[in-house]
Amino acid sequence: MSRIPESIIEQIFSTAQIEEVIGEFVQLKKSGSNLKGLSPFNNEKSPSFMVSPAKQIFKDFSSGKGGNVVTFLMELEQMSYPEALRWIAKKYNIEIPEERPQTPEEIAAGNLKEGVYLISDVAAKWYAEQLHETDQGKAIGLSYFKERGFTDETIKKFHLGYSPEQSAAFAEYALANSYSDQALESSGISMRNERGWYDRFRGRVMFPIHSISGRVLGFGGRILQSNAKAAKYLNSPENPIYHKSKVLYGLFQAKQEIVKRDEALLVEGYTDVLSFYQNGVRNVVSSSGTALTEGQIAMLKRYTPNITLLYDGDAAGIRASFRGLDMMLEQGVNVRVVPFPEGEDPDSFAQAHSTEELEAYIGSNRRDFISFKTGVLLEEAAGDPLKRAQMVREIVASIAKVPDRIGQEVFVKEAARLLEIDATALFEELDRLLNDQSRQARRKQQQEPQMEAVTGGVPEEAKILGYEQEKILIQLAISKGKEIMLEEDLDPEEVIPVTVANWIMRELSNDGITFQVPVFAKAYTLLCAELEGGEVPETSWWVRQPDPEIVELVTEALTEKYVLAKWEAREIYLPKEKNIIFSLVRDTVFRFKYQHVQRQLELLKSKLEGDDIQIDRYMNEFHKWNQLRQMLDDELNRVV
Repeated sequence: MSRIPESIIEQIFSTAQIEEVIGEFVQLKKSGSNLKGLSPFNNEKSPSFMVSPAKQIFKDFSSGKGGNVVTFLMELEQMSYPEALRWIAKKYNIEIPEERPQTPEEIAAGNLKEGVYLISDVAAKWYAEQLHETDQGKAIGLSYFKERGFTDETIKKFHLGYSPEQSAAFAEYALANSYSDQALESSGISMRNERGWYDRFRGRVMFPIHSISGRVLGFGGRILQSNAKAAKYLNSPENPIYHKSKVLYGLFQAKQEIVKRDEALLVEGYTDVLSFYQNGVRNVVSSSGTALTEGQIAMLKRYTPNITLLYDGDAAGIRASFRGLDMMLEQGVNVRVVPFPEGEDPDSFAQAHSTEELEAYIGSNRRDFISFKTGVLLEEAAGDPLKRAQMVREIVASIAKVPDRIGQEVFVKEAARLLEIDATALFEELDRLLNDQSRQARRKQQQEPQMEAVTGGVPEEAKILGYEQEKILIQLAISKGKEIMLEEDLDPEEVIPVTVANWIMRELSNDGITFQVPVFAKAYTLLCAELEGGEVPETSWWVRQPDPEIVELVTEALTEKYVLAKWEAREIYLPKEKNIIFSLVRDTVFRFKYQHVQRQLELLKSKLEGDDIQIDRYMNEFHKWNQLRQMLDDELNRVV
């Protein structure tokens, strides 16, 4: 793949708005000058994910991750740096010079995950070509989609395709074009045995499954010929990029409409999504025929806390869905259910009705989950006291999943009304269940080995003596580097102004001191190179660095709070930071030097203990370093 020119990279960073890009993956709401949302990296109930449009950075306080618009895509979607740049360029219509074809050697050199991404994308395009450009594809695949009522626009929007009936058609194409056989096999698109290669999806219409950024992760395939031995629908197997428990079909196409309507409609199948989308109801996604998982719920919750499940009239299917609905309640989702008339499913209903009729039906038949579950179980328990008692316990067990007491009380009163039972009995059962859950949680906590809490991935380097001082100093160099330092006790007219970054470099260079922590040393090397070239880096320059480790350090520097207490709230007014910048930087540098001196003294101590021959030389050196330590103590107003 050709290298992206620096001028194009600069244009990408200058054009991209971090809030717009992240807004495609996380529902963001205004919070002062910043934006907040639920973490896309952790399953959380209260938003701790922050985006700063002014600084063009994000910070996830629940996981410790932070960075710029490119590193966000790299972290969330596991993209490489060039892939993330190209994704942003495509979003903002920035033209990148044509890529040259990859050589077999380059393909082989790529890692397995990159190879699986590549082969999945190639397969999606190939299946689409087979659907539209071959006689077999048009006669079998395209005619099927047309018979189902899908338009060319819908077929194109969802990148539908067709896999020929020949046993190894795609495998032969991929290998003839020098794509990695290891990636091909790992993707599950094609497989091999002692007789050779064969395609998983042969003779099926194809539904590509996209990530939330639009990358092809896997496929669903529907067989068209009647075959008692073959499954009607077949999905890609789990592979390095496709994890079905974390994927929702149609979310890539629906996410903006979900945010706009503040509601997601959840259906079961691929064609349910297509029919709704084509009908004009476009905030719909599917679990692709698999049981709903916590990962899928957490993904949807990033965009909206309101999820409505659309089911056909199959009672067994509804009963089986109760576990997934309970998981939604547990995650604080406002879950509602819309059942369709007997003999209808979301696909057929959407095909037979106008947009207005479809939306009206959903609006008038939408019921909260507890009311819906109570109604279903009442029908099952009709006339049977034992079943009715068990039913009551099931309903209360679901209410116990609701994370807040107010929600629990509302549902208990509603269930009591529907069941025609005293609410007191339901509250007693609820309290019993909650107490049991608390006891089990405590018992589990006591049995499990205690794990050390790690915030933001504290590195091994944190054990280095002076780690905190190194961190504070490099953060000051990044966040305050361009500010001018003036000594407080001198007349400004007698002092030559110097930037914070230049002063720090001068002080450390004079004493020959370097950073011990690798990432800090790497950042300091970048800083010195710019300063020696006559430039003091802007914070925007730091944010645009290609090294994700540097960008994460920069993000922390730009979000770090040096003043921990809000003294003004206590009517204690301190000098403004800009008025004490000299003291702040000077004292930090002196503490940094102090740690360097401490390291030298510790080294000399070990030598004094182990070598009698040069003891006089080591004692002299120890005395000199100890004098330096005393001088620094005086500078820092320390009493030793």
